[in-house]
Amino acid sequence: MKILYKSGRLIINDPPDDLPSYVVYDQRIGAYVAEGFRYADLMAKYPEAEDEVFSKVTINLNHGEKLRMYQKKAVDLWMSNRSSGVVVLPTAAGKTHVGFEAIARMQTTSLVLAPTIELVQQWRSRLSRTFGIEVGQIGGGERDIRDISVSTYDSAYLMAEKLGNRFRLLLADEVHHMASGHYLDIARMYASPYRMGLTATFERVDMLHEQLDQYMGGKIFELGYEELSEYLSDYEIVRIPVELEPEEEEEYNRNREIFLSYLRRHRLTMKGPWDFEKFIMSSWNPEGREALIAWRKAREIAFNARVKVDTVRYVLNKHRGEKTIIFSEDTSSAYLVSREFLIPCITYLTPGRERKAYLEMFRNGEVTALASSRVLDEGVDVPDASVGIILSGSGSNRQFKQRLGRILRPGENKRAIMYEIVAKGTSEYGTSRRRRKGVPSSVNDS
Repeated sequence: MKILYKSGRLIINDPPDDLPSYVVYDQRIGAYVAEGFRYADLMAKYPEAEDEVFSKVTINLNHGEKLRMYQKKAVDLWMSNRSSGVVVLPTAAGKTHVGFEAIARMQTTSLVLAPTIELVQQWRSRLSRTFGIEVGQIGGGERDIRDISVSTYDSAYLMAEKLGNRFRLLLADEVHHMASGHYLDIARMYASPYRMGLTATFERVDMLHEQLDQYMGGKIFELGYEELSEYLSDYEIVRIPVELEPEEEEEYNRNREIFLSYLRRHRLTMKGPWDFEKFIMSSWNPEGREALIAWRKAREIAFNARVKVDTVRYVLNKHRGEKTIIFSEDTSSAYLVSREFLIPCITYLTPGRERKAYLEMFRNGEVTALASSRVLDEGVDVPDASVGIILSGSGSNRQFKQRLGRILRPGENKRAIMYEIVAKGTSEYGTSRRRRKGVPSSVNDS
């Protein structure tokens, strides 16, 4: 029996009679085939098979980093689970160190996946420093493929047919992204027998994360903020309620009522993202479109209440000189804050080089505040930040944990504080409650 790899699939030549059900006969090529991710299963079932999927490459990797007890336990459990599985740790708990240790123990070709080019560059730089080697990069205009490489999810997907048998270890940072759309094809098509997923928030409200169990080994280790308090900065969450101005309140209530009346007439509920999708699907008619526009207007009023800018000014003055990130849900709010306080703004529109320069200025202390619309929610290392201000946000628990994690990296005598500015009498109060679910902290209303 011989196992080969071609374009995301395994080809089995001279097969035995006891082939498992996931191996099927492809009449187009006249051979038995299986999806790439089945490589480990096939080699475990047929250890004497002739392996022509991977070339034999051994890499000598050493690092002098000392792991925390929970980081070592996570890797030990991963090794005992056939070197496969997802590790869930809060942002700032050192997930990258878990990844370094996995790579060091396997001593083999490794591909690290990350959702953004900033995170790809961070991984590349830290891997190079940690192991003292040249690390490849795939994505962001580069195609430098080496035995240890880092890639965006997009590039890994586009090159899956060519790279699927190049790396024995597939390490997916922010692995919850892999459950979305075509990214799942990465998990299917790559033959990598060793797989590790890293994330702070594995579960998705759409439950798509369950698809990753068979491809990435399932969740094998998880710790939350309450279990890692000695390794993270102390923190508190302060909610600041603000009053809408009379004309804002009138306009908000008018649009909110249009939206709610439509829901009542059509017996629609809003208990999760899937319910909102139903609303969007129903808004194709004039009445529905009016309700959608009203929802957007009400949301914009709550997000951009004029008094919120004054509250940001109060918080910045109170924490003058402390590194602060101001989070908003939309670009217009982020740019409004940027103009008002003359601070850098990072959104999806910000060019990569400019974004990198702003982050470097923030790290060096040349600027002490950044405004952002969702771009800094995950995948960016800003270790010195100690103050966060949520000007607006969704009800996503994942988003809130990611934002909180931006300010929790430990420092000497550091105490982090997250402010939530919410407009009274609006849906923001319910949103605030939903997103903080599972995050241990008493919330003080200022």
